[in-house]
Amino acid sequence: MESLKNKVVVITGASSGLGEATARHLSDKGAIVVLGARRVERIEALAEELTSQGGRARAVTTDVTVREDVQRLVEIAVEEFGRIDVMINNAGLMPHSPLERLKVEDWDQTIDVNLKGVLYGIAAALPHMQTQKSGHIINVSSVAGHKVNPGGAVYSATKTAVRVLSEGLRQEVKPYNIRTTIISPGAVATELPQSATESDVSANLQKFYDEFAIPADSFARAVAFAMEQPEDVDINEILFRPTSQEP
Repeated sequence: MESLKNKVVVITGASSGLGEATARHLSDKGAIVVLGARRVERIEALAEELTSQGGRARAVTTDVTVREDVQRLVEIAVEEFGRIDVMINNAGLMPHSPLERLKVEDWDQTIDVNLKGVLYGIAAALPHMQTQKSGHIINVSSVAGHKVNPGGAVYSATKTAVRVLSEGLRQEVKPYNIRTTIISPGAVATELPQSATESDVSANLQKFYDEFAIPADSFARAVAFAMEQPEDVDINEILFRPTSQEP
């Protein structure tokens, strides 16, 4: 298995949940982690913690809906550590609601974060990886990118789009020796249910997650598995759920 030691890994949405767990896990394996999120106090505290434990980490305030922020995140990683080996486009939200409630602002925000945020991450990282002739782009989809349930139409649409984008990217980057992975988790213990703005929907989501969700480290291990494969192995998609989760 390929060592993760000194791999430069940029992670969006690193202030909690999947991103935070992945930063911890990869840092434990010797990777250099560059953490992007809006909640700067959280990522700064995480970077300080990882550094105090012997790791190398850098926090950069990042709103993935602002292309310049994502560009700056990647540029800082390259300037400080010389390269970018892995880009993890993880930032996301899930403000479920029935379409008939016309939560148009939620729809816009979901598209801006879940879809455009991924595109901005690709746009920032890809030129560096093309120059290096190496790299790995990991995009976070969801079980909801494989199936849709009532109330989740817009969220599922964005996560399906992430899968389509990732497959198109996979086909285009072969000349540059770049790997691509889509990771589609089911119910994992994160703050995601709290992004629902409708109180009844949020309560139902939280109940579901309380019953089924598995720790965020499950996602981190999936990321590491994809990264640790030999360079000639490209793990294109990982779909996983809690064993007890039916939908």
